[in-house]
Amino acid sequence: MASWPILSFATFLPLVGVALILLFCRGNTPDVQRNVRYIALWTTLVTFVLTLLVWANFDPRNPGYQMVEKAGWIPEFGINYHMGVDGISVLFVVLAGFLMPLCILASWESVQVRLKEYMIAFLALETLMIGMFCALDFVLFYMFFEGVLIPMFLIIGIWGGPRRVYAAFKFFLYTLLGSVLMLLAILAMYYVAGTTDIPTITATQFPRNMQLWLWLAFFASFAVKVPMWPVHTWLPDAHVEAPTAGSVILAGVLLKMGGYGFLRFNIPILPEATEYFAPLIYTLSVVAVIYTSLVALAQEDMKKLIAYSSVAHMGFVTIGMFALNQQGIEGSVFQMLSHGVVSGALFLCVGVVYDRLHTREIARYGGLVKNMPKYAVVFLFMTMASVGLPGTAGFVGEFLVLMGVFRDNTWVAALAATGMVLGAAYALWLYRRVVYGKLTKPDVKAMFDMTPREIAVFVPLIIVVLWMGIYPSSFLNVTSASVEQLIQTYQTKLAASHAASGVSVAAR
Repeated sequence: MASWPILSFATFLPLVGVALILLFCRGNTPDVQRNVRYIALWTTLVTFVLTLLVWANFDPRNPGYQMVEKAGWIPEFGINYHMGVDGISVLFVVLAGFLMPLCILASWESVQVRLKEYMIAFLALETLMIGMFCALDFVLFYMFFEGVLIPMFLIIGIWGGPRRVYAAFKFFLYTLLGSVLMLLAILAMYYVAGTTDIPTITATQFPRNMQLWLWLAFFASFAVKVPMWPVHTWLPDAHVEAPTAGSVILAGVLLKMGGYGFLRFNIPILPEATEYFAPLIYTLSVVAVIYTSLVALAQEDMKKLIAYSSVAHMGFVTIGMFALNQQGIEGSVFQMLSHGVVSGALFLCVGVVYDRLHTREIARYGGLVKNMPKYAVVFLFMTMASVGLPGTAGFVGEFLVLMGVFRDNTWVAALAATGMVLGAAYALWLYRRVVYGKLTKPDVKAMFDMTPREIAVFVPLIIVVLWMGIYPSSFLNVTSASVEQLIQTYQTKLAASHAASGVSVAAR
């Protein structure tokens, strides 16, 4: 086990990159811009290595928090700087570290305006994302959770498309509104438990009526982040207007914050309310899977189609979580990880052709297989992974989720399965329109195939997608013990509250 504060190093190292850019990169000459890019790239690469060390030091047999760091922060109120990871959070730390250098590489040539500020925003974003997955104190968690909004708001609002300001404000207001209710819930928990320590609060039994209100407050925040239907409408706008790297992080990591919140807080801390509201989650998730898949079929913008597909895939995630059994929850965690890699790769695929033609309109393309064969292969591979082809990352998560939810509710499983069919329909429709057909448009004919830099971005993504699809146990073994403990905590607290109220209910 690591004896040094490895989580703090991984969390705050990107800020060292920010300091280096501010100190040594003055002016706006080509040399300075090159230095900014290399500082950002090397900082994110070293951070990724540190997240791999976190994974290497993690003991998958231990379901508790590991590599724990604790120091007094505001001791008179019992608020501490408390960091640690378990099997549910450790892989999200690695995911954030993995995607960030790829985002820097993807932005290498496409971003020229205010490059220094752009790289600083991404580095600050990485610190906040990794910190959020490691935080074991509610105040610390809330600061990281909310802090993510600021750099993402700037990334969309400054380097986005024509309607970037509208999209940035919509994203900010939607997510902030739900988070205000979560802050009230944290204050209420602090009032009852007398601490903001997450493990201590997880062990605290809250009254049933209070649980219902607390659950709704957390739900308001996490449902927007996931995003669940009907509070998903900010996502297509944010994706369409965000720069390519912004979309990758938004889909790859930020959407997972809501799912992570459900697993960390709603299910183990508020079990009675979770049992009560599980049918609501099922209903909203099934609507999301089917409705947004149909909406995706009607899209004319490539990014909008992939954005709606993200809502449908995250619907699968919430269905799996609230099946409240081992396969369902493990499947939802795996699905979040695989979606993070695959949807990030799909947005990068859109970025490749957007950099050449500066349009995302599906009808403007066609016949790219003739002049961009390497691109056609990569795009096909990621499309198949998104559809859930066996042997790719997308298959394992969806299969486990359907298995878990089938044990709990066969109707929900049947309806969710229709989403897989619709998913194949819109993904293949997009691919056919863009890659096949006649190559007649002169500007499309002039497009050149992927550069070595672009290939370097996709190679690690392809390797990870195949690794997750062919050898999923290397990921499932990490999450297994912690998921088992989560279900045990949920069932034990639920049984205790039923016994106290004189109700005899079989564990789900």
